[in-house]
Amino acid sequence: MPTQAAEFAAKEIADSCFVPSNRLNVDELAREGDDIHGREHNRCKYRCNLILVLAANAQITSLFLDGPAGRLEALLNAGSPQASHAALVCHPHPSYGGTLHNKVVFHTMKALNSFGFPVLRFNFRGTGLSQGEHDDGIGEIDDVRAALEWLEREFHLPLVFAGFSFGAAVGLRAACPDARVKAVIGVGLPVAPIDDRSYDFEFLRTCNKLKLFVSGTRDQFGPRVKIEQLVDSLADPKKLVLIEGADHFFEGRLRELRETIENWVREFLVG
Repeated sequence: MPTQAAEFAAKEIADSCFVPSNRLNVDELAREGDDIHGREHNRCKYRCNLILVLAANAQITSLFLDGPAGRLEALLNAGSPQASHAALVCHPHPSYGGTLHNKVVFHTMKALNSFGFPVLRFNFRGTGLSQGEHDDGIGEIDDVRAALEWLEREFHLPLVFAGFSFGAAVGLRAACPDARVKAVIGVGLPVAPIDDRSYDFEFLRTCNKLKLFVSGTRDQFGPRVKIEQLVDSLADPKKLVLIEGADHFFEGRLRELRETIENWVREFLVG
């Protein structure tokens, strides 16, 4: 178990509060508010053993990080002793139910963890058991910085950042200028306004890291023309993959999402 995790009195869990049975397919029904572990107000909705889902790297550590607004609830999926990178995955907008248990976040984690990378997920301030209050994407950038700092201190490995929707919009601002981060992944980048919220991605023009962007051709918050225009304007190295028929939450297309990330990591990071 990582030394820092031990300091936080972390507990190892083989979660008994999730996953697929004959009536639930982990690759389906993804929505931003979904809770991949099936918890609702600390009650289990589905019962099974999470180890069935995480066969390759089944050890999960529950811990708290020291964040700028208080402690941040986190999960660490163990990696291989020979890991070449460590990774961080950030969740979608908490005001709309986004948490570290979101299905898109979970499958992104699975893709990265399949290469033996230790993968950290955490809840932004004011979400789940994390302290503080939602800060409209401003203070959350510092939350990401704190998580990247923890990963580097814990593993001393090159870092990979991935974020979904709000998690990408916020997290890329912290990851792109961080020299320890060698590659970034933006999933479902919200390039179109959502309600009264819009995000400025001009900062990506100066991001010279390896970049992967994955969106659906039916993403209601990432119209194809806009995401293509944005990625075309960015410096290399970059890659945009559009998953045919996928919406913002990759409903029914989670397997394709995971395979897209795996293929890119295999080609550019560990090949």
